[in-house]
Amino acid sequence: MTDSTAALARTILHVDMDAFFVSVELRRRPELVGQPVVVGGTGARGVVAAASYEARRFGVHSAMPSARARRLCPQVVFLAGDHELYSQVSSEVHEIFQTFTPYIEPLSLDEAFLDVTGASRLLGAGSQIAQSVRERVWQQLQLRCSVGVAPNKFLAKLASVAAKPKATATGVQPGTGVWEVRRGEELEFLHPLPVQAIWGVGPATLTRLSGLGVHTVRDLADLPLDSLVAAVGKSHGAHLHQLAWGIDDRPVEVAREAKSIGHEETFATDRHTHDELQRELVRLADGVAARLRRHGKAARTLTLKMRFADFHTITRATTLPLPTATARAIVAAVMPLLVAIDTAGGVRLLGVSASQLTDPPEEQLSLDDLSDDQEWDAAEQTIDAIRSRFGSASIGPASAVEGTGLRLVRRGAQQWGPDQGPAS
Repeated sequence: MTDSTAALARTILHVDMDAFFVSVELRRRPELVGQPVVVGGTGARGVVAAASYEARRFGVHSAMPSARARRLCPQVVFLAGDHELYSQVSSEVHEIFQTFTPYIEPLSLDEAFLDVTGASRLLGAGSQIAQSVRERVWQQLQLRCSVGVAPNKFLAKLASVAAKPKATATGVQPGTGVWEVRRGEELEFLHPLPVQAIWGVGPATLTRLSGLGVHTVRDLADLPLDSLVAAVGKSHGAHLHQLAWGIDDRPVEVAREAKSIGHEETFATDRHTHDELQRELVRLADGVAARLRRHGKAARTLTLKMRFADFHTITRATTLPLPTATARAIVAAVMPLLVAIDTAGGVRLLGVSASQLTDPPEEQLSLDDLSDDQEWDAAEQTIDAIRSRFGSASIGPASAVEGTGLRLVRRGAQQWGPDQGPAS
C-alpha cells in the first residue's frame, strides 16, 4: 500500500473534552453544576481559561479578560485554576485512549487525535469506536467529550466541533457527541462552513479573502489558485486550497517531545526594580531547572521574557557553551539580560524558558574533581530528592520565602494571571 493509498484509508478520531477545566472542577463542586462557572485568573489581571456552557451563553469565552467576563455575566462563579490536577486527569484520559489504539497525538491537555484505522476489525467502525471512547471516559472519569470521525485530521477536528454542545441565548443545546464525516461525503460537510473554520484563516487572511468575495469554504474552493496565491502568498495559498478540498495527508504523530520548558508569571502589581525582579527570576529559574531534571533534559538556550506596564513585550536570549539543568546556571546566564533592561516604567510579566534541549552531559568525576557547577548540580539533585519525599513546598530558594511558607513556581499555576491583588 502506498503512502497516498494509506492516507485515503485512514480512520481518524479527534477527541475534545467538553469544557475540560470546568468539568474537572465540577466533579469536586457538584453544587455548581448548571451554573455559569469560569476557571481562570480571579484577579484584576486574570484571564479566562475555560467557561461552562452556561457562562458561554452570556458571551464569556477562553482568553477573555476576567474583568470583562464579570461584566458580561455578573453572577458568574470564578474558580482558580489547578493545572496539576488537570494534567493528572488528562493522563487518565489518555490511558483510556490507549485501550483503543497506540497511535495517539496529544494536542493539549483536553484534545488529541487517535488513528483507529487498525482497530476496526476488533472494535468496529470509526463511529462505534468514537461512541465507545465517550462512554468509557464518562464511566471511568465522569467527564464528557465530543468526538469527530473522518478520513483525515483536518476534517476530524471540524467534526468534533460539530458534535459539541452549543450555548445560545435561550439555553444550552446538547450536542450529538459523535459526528462522522464519511468517506465520499467530505465536501458535503465541509463546503457550507464559514471560511474561518479552516486552519490558517486568521483575521488578516479573512480580511483579504472577504475582499475577494470569499465567505464560505465553497467560495474558497471555487477561487482560482492563482488568485488565492496572489492574495495570501504561494505557500499559504497552496495550503488553504488543499484544505478547501478536504485534502490533508498528515499522519497522526505519536512521538512529540517537548521543544522547550518554561515558566512565566504575571504580577498583581508591577515590579520596578532589578532587585524585585531578581527575586522573581530565582523562583522561575528554580521551577524551570526542576522540570528539566524531571524530564532528564538539559538546555543550551535560555530566554528571558518581559512584558511592561504598557503591554509591550520583549525577549532576550543567550546560548551556553554547555547545556545545563541547574537553577544557579540559569540565573547566572539570564541575570545579565535582565539588568541590561530599563525596568523603571514597571514590569507586568516575567518569564524564563529553556530550549535546545539535550540529554545531560555525562561526566565521571571524583569528588576531588568536582567544579562549582557540578557541586551545584549534585545539590539540586538532592533538592529534587527532598521534594519527592516531603513535597514540593518542603524546600526552595530563600527568595521564595513569603510569610511562613514558600511561594514556589508550579507548572501552569499562573498561566491565567494572578488570582488576587489590584491592578496597578
